[in-house]
Amino acid sequence: MLETALDARVSPETLRKIESGRVATPAFPTVAAIADVLGLSLDEVWAEINRPDQGVESGSSRRSARESLAS
Repeated sequence: MLETALDARVSPETLRKIESGRVATPAFPTVAAIADVLGLSLDEVWAEINRPDQGVESGSSRRSARESLAS
């Protein structure tokens, strides 16, 4: 996670807060930078957050998002 945060030019704490949901609406440039570092298009990010099975507190969906960010 440290490498991802530094490559995206965000603090590791900011990335942790985004992953844990403590930052409910991260700034667009932050999302774009993280997506770029992870090799994801913004279309892929949008599709992931708008999946029909994605609930606000869906544990399995939140885990998959965290796993994607951490890799």
